Amino acid sequence: MLAFIKRVRLKTVLYMMDLQTGEEWPVYDALSKDQQETWATFGVYPGFAWMPDGKSVVIWAMGKIRRIDLATKNATVIPFEVKAQHTMTQALRFPVEVSPETFEVKMVRHAVTTPDGKTLVFGAVGQLWRKNLPDGKPERLTDSAHGAYYPDVSPDGKWVVYSGWNDIEHGALYKIPISGGVAQKLTPTKGYYLSPRFSPDGKKVVFQRSTGNPHLGFTFALAPGLYWVDANGGDLQFITEEGTEPRWMKDGKRVFYMVGGGLSKSYKSIDLDGSDVRMHFSMKYPNEVIPSPDGQGVAWRELYNLYVAPFPQTGRTVELNKDMKEVPVTRITRDAGTYLHWSADSKALLWTIGGTYFRRELREAFSFVTDAPEKLPPPDSTGIRIGLILKSDKPSGKFAFIGARVITMKGDEVIENGTILVEGNRIVAVGKALFTRGYRTIDVKGATIMPGIVDVHAHLGTSYNGLSPQQSWSYLANLAFGVTTAHDPSADTEMVFSQAEMVQAGIMTGPRIYSTGTILYGADGDFKAVVNSLEDARSHLRRMKAVGAISVKSYNQPRRNQRQQVLTAAAELGMMVVPEGGSFFQHNLTMVADGHTGVEHALPVAPLYKDVQQFWSKTEVQYTPTLIVGYGGIWGENYWYQKTNVWENKRLLNFVPRPIVDGRSRRRMMAPDDDFGHFGLAQSARMLTENGVRVNLGAHGQLQGLGAHWELWMMAQGGMTSLQAIRTATLNGARYIGMDRDLGSIEAGKLADLVVMDQNPLENIRNTETIRYVMKNGRLYDAQTMNEIGNGDTKRRPFWWENNKIAETFLWKGATFGFGEAACGCFGAH
Repeated sequence: MLAFIKRVRLKTVLYMMDLQTGEEWPVYDALSKDQQETWATFGVYPGFAWMPDGKSVVIWAMGKIRRIDLATKNATVIPFEVKAQHTMTQALRFPVEVSPETFEVKMVRHAVTTPDGKTLVFGAVGQLWRKNLPDGKPERLTDSAHGAYYPDVSPDGKWVVYSGWNDIEHGALYKIPISGGVAQKLTPTKGYYLSPRFSPDGKKVVFQRSTGNPHLGFTFALAPGLYWVDANGGDLQFITEEGTEPRWMKDGKRVFYMVGGGLSKSYKSIDLDGSDVRMHFSMKYPNEVIPSPDGQGVAWRELYNLYVAPFPQTGRTVELNKDMKEVPVTRITRDAGTYLHWSADSKALLWTIGGTYFRRELREAFSFVTDAPEKLPPPDSTGIRIGLILKSDKPSGKFAFIGARVITMKGDEVIENGTILVEGNRIVAVGKALFTRGYRTIDVKGATIMPGIVDVHAHLGTSYNGLSPQQSWSYLANLAFGVTTAHDPSADTEMVFSQAEMVQAGIMTGPRIYSTGTILYGADGDFKAVVNSLEDARSHLRRMKAVGAISVKSYNQPRRNQRQQVLTAAAELGMMVVPEGGSFFQHNLTMVADGHTGVEHALPVAPLYKDVQQFWSKTEVQYTPTLIVGYGGIWGENYWYQKTNVWENKRLLNFVPRPIVDGRSRRRMMAPDDDFGHFGLAQSARMLTENGVRVNLGAHGQLQGLGAHWELWMMAQGGMTSLQAIRTATLNGARYIGMDRDLGSIEAGKLADLVVMDQNPLENIRNTETIRYVMKNGRLYDAQTMNEIGNGDTKRRPFWWENNKIAETFLWKGATFGFGEAACGCFGAH
């Protein structure tokens, strides 16, 4: 006889099979739900066993250990009680300053040094800057209607070429005098231009022409590839369809370029006419290669650190990596490096990490180089502070919201017919019948006001190619639905922090953005974070803190001691750790015990019984179940696609491209309500809430803006009161990321983040969607249009699908494309 588990419609059933005849039959159908619907690394069901006489099976079900008599099919509970002692570590949480008057830019991008070594040119908050080395004050170089990216300095040091982007006019290549002035357009056609570089004689510029994406649009994207153009402008000269990151060889007649991605890449060179392709390197982990101007050396980035070696002159393809034996290799960074480049004389390497600039002489890397010191110095850990200081955006208006019901989140307080006074970006008073002379009054009688939504698991998405839109539809979609603060626990490091600083400076409109940047990935990939010691963990956290991270995401680091090393390093550096739950129930419980800031994603087992509830309630570890992609069953988002006509949501369509909306909503999956897994997960969230565990809202970027409300409504489907559900979306989330001193409730002294709803969500939680106004940081917006009102009327700009011919005739004609769907793979949202 063989005992096994089988799913029969909605039930998980214990079955028997006669191994002689193949006949099988059910024995017990009151088991807990199995785990076969997501993935089950540790098995789809807890282990079970035959009794020695072969007449019964002992199995766990519904929180009890049961003995199933095979003849009678009766189940008997085996009494079992354990009093266990566990060591629980204090959860990591640190206060974050949300609204300083000024801030220092940390996400310095595309740094390049002039040939004389005296000036650093770099990108920040969407424009170019220059700094006289070593201690000059950064000055703005570009001041135009387009964003500026990927600068390169001409060999004579007089010009800077760069990629420009304007949401209306699209992209072009420009050059500007390094002293500043009027930019000159070099390219006659619109497009997506990346990585321009001057030739050694300064007469040509090589570059990549890329395809579009959902953030920038898809028009003017034909004929991608590598090109060159005259440095004074002219027609584009095609080289090849393949490749990225073109760089000139020393003779100016050929260019190097990268091909491939992930764990299979190669480095090639080609003549300018597209002939004579040669492959120099094959690569697994290196993801950026920079040959020296004289052709004698090669530097590269591999798993975040920078390495240098003589350029192998073997006449064959070499596998480039830090352990190769063909030539000597030296590591030049302690923790990490970005925007690596050579000095003009090939005698030094230069790079940045965050807001710090580094230089390493080649003679300090190899003992055989002329004038090398007797003892080579260790990899660099200190550099020159770039020191770009900007003002945080702060309005100057004074508003009085009069007559609304105010859900303050100060305990269970709800003020009827209340008044909220706002000055600048702060709430100055909340109550009844307040003195409002001198304030612009906003009549909100009959409306309800709650704090701005804090989405702590918000994958808002960024452009894929290094160019930022001037206006992000995903940011505006979230604001329009009341999300005023977003924490993205898996995002492209460069893009998310640079755009977060654009929002903070008032250059881009959106929720305030915080992130872990790229995850600390524990499996394989050219972005993995190897953690085999405490010092490894410290190194990874230092590099993330340097670029602006307040938190890191420990993602499927397989061993508990690895996750503990990350926690220890985070405690030392004052950072939070939000681990990937990963549908690993056993890992999740150790994450709670070890003091992670919280657990991201649902515990796949539902419901949670008293042992887990009691265990978790003894900690301050919070919980973000992301019911919208809940593990263990059909994801919660599918319920709302089934039950509502998403494609008819007017507010959503004002901000989200219709192909994204239609792709999931018009031809929707149908299933009985009992088949959806999020109901049980939401009940577990309610049980934890009742035991004092703080549960947070995280919408996972599934459907920008509206998804946050789906997540909120699903909390209520699990039995939370409307007030409890709203708390998950506001105060709990603010506390989770260390910002409850400034966010999460409507109280005097806190930042003015408000959501004004026409209907009362305390009566029906789905009324959270009836938003009339959104105020973020004291700026008031019409939630239907996202035009700013109050502090001077400012209309939002058109989105890419509202521009050019695509908006003139058939507005939504075009292929459906996917964006923002969850994935457990390395390159999706996490």
